[in-house]
Amino acid sequence: MENTTLYPELVPIFQDIETIIGKDTYDMWLRPVHFVYENGTLKLSLPNQFWGQTIRERYHRTITDAFLKHLGVNITIIYEIQPQSSAPQRPDFVVPKNEFVSRLNSSYTFENFIESESNRFAYKASQAAAYKLGARENNPLVIYSSPGLGKTHLLHAIGNEILKANPSAKVLYMSGEEFVSEYVESIQNKESDSFRKKYRTLDCFLMDDIQFVCGKEGCTKEFFNTFNALFESKKQIVLSSDRTPQQLQWDEWDERISSRLLSGIITEIKRPNLETRIAILRQKRDSINFDIGDDVLAFIAEGIQTNVRELEGSLFRLVAYCGMHSVVPTITIAKELLADILINEQTLTININVIKKIVGKHFSIRMEDFNSKRKTQSVAWPRQIAMFLATELTDMSLPEIGREFNRDHSTVVHARDLVKEKINTDPFFTAEINQIITEIKAIDKK
Repeated sequence: MENTTLYPELVPIFQDIETIIGKDTYDMWLRPVHFVYENGTLKLSLPNQFWGQTIRERYHRTITDAFLKHLGVNITIIYEIQPQSSAPQRPDFVVPKNEFVSRLNSSYTFENFIESESNRFAYKASQAAAYKLGARENNPLVIYSSPGLGKTHLLHAIGNEILKANPSAKVLYMSGEEFVSEYVESIQNKESDSFRKKYRTLDCFLMDDIQFVCGKEGCTKEFFNTFNALFESKKQIVLSSDRTPQQLQWDEWDERISSRLLSGIITEIKRPNLETRIAILRQKRDSINFDIGDDVLAFIAEGIQTNVRELEGSLFRLVAYCGMHSVVPTITIAKELLADILINEQTLTININVIKKIVGKHFSIRMEDFNSKRKTQSVAWPRQIAMFLATELTDMSLPEIGREFNRDHSTVVHARDLVKEKINTDPFFTAEINQIITEIKAIDKK
C-alpha cells in the first residue's frame, strides 16, 4: 500500500498479502492504493470503480484474513472512489516544433507500458537511458526478445520521454531495414556525406530490429562507424533485436561490433504471464472505452500467450466485430471469432503429477502426501481438490484417478462432489480454484 510508513504495525500484514497474491499482482493493484486504518476499519481510496471492483472481487478475502491472522480483528473494508479534482487540469504536454523528424509514435509512452516481472529490467533500463542520456552505465542499451513483446514500444517511449524533457533534442527512430535501404540509396545518389551527417549528429539513435543490418558488409561498416561516433560523443544508443548480441552475425565486423554491444546494458523481454496479459487487455479496453467483461478478457489472455501485438489485435478484432453487429462481446463470440489464433484447449494433455505439484505448492503439502494414508484436514482437503481437478482436466476414468491417489473410485466421486458443492456456494473458493487451474494450464502449455 502507498502509505504503509504511517502504520508500521501493518507492514507485516501487507508483506504477507504480497507473498500470497504475488509481487506483480500486489504492485499492480494494491501498492498504489492510499489507505486509512482506524478502529478495525480499513478505508481504501481508489481512482475508479473498476479498480475497487477488482480488489473487492479478487483480494477482499485475502486482506481480511491477513488482518485476522496478525491482529485477531475481523476488519471492515470501505472502498472509497476518489472524486475528480475540480482544479484546472494541467494541459497535455505539447512538444514545441522541432525541425528534425524523429519518426516517433507519440502513442507509445512509459505511462501506458504495462510493467511486469517479464519486462521489468528492460523497462527500468529504458527509463534510465531516457533520464540519463548518454551516461556510460546505460549506453548502449540492447533489448532483445521474440517478436511482439514490447521492444518497439520501449524504443518509442524512450524517444518521447527525451523530447518531453528537451523538445529540441535530435532523436531518431529507425528500423534496421530502413537503415539499410537509406544507406543503399545514399550510395546510389552519391549522398554518403549527408547520410553520415544525419546519423552522427544525433542525441539519441533508436534502431529497431538490428538483425537486418547483419551480413550486409558496406552497411555493417557504416553502422559500426556511426555507432563509434555517437558513443565517443556520449550520445545515447538504443538497439533492439530478436536475438542476443552473441547470436547476431556480423561477418568480419563480428568481434568489434559485438564487443561494443556487450559493453553496455543487455536485457531480455520474456513472455508475459496471465496477469500481465489481462492487464494489457484492460488498459486497451479502457483506452477505447468499449464495454467488454473481464471474463472475456481473461479468456482471450489465456488463449494468446506468446505475442502482445497479437493479443491487442485480437481485442480490436473482437471490438470491430461486435461494433458492426451491435452485439455485446461474450466468450462464445470470442471463441468463434478468434478460433484461428486461440490455443486449442482440447489439444492440452494435463499431467496428473502437474495437478499434484500445483495443488501441493498452493496448500504447502508434499507430493507423497497425496498418496499417503494421512486423513488430517490439512492433507485430505488438498487431496480432494486434486482429485476433483483430475476429473475436470484429464480424460482419466474415476478408477484410474483413484489409483493415482491409492484410493478407490468411490473416494474420487465423494471428493468431486464435495469440491463442486463448495464451488457452487463460495465465490472466493471458486476464484481460488480458477487460479490453480490457470497455473496448471500454464505449465502444460509450456
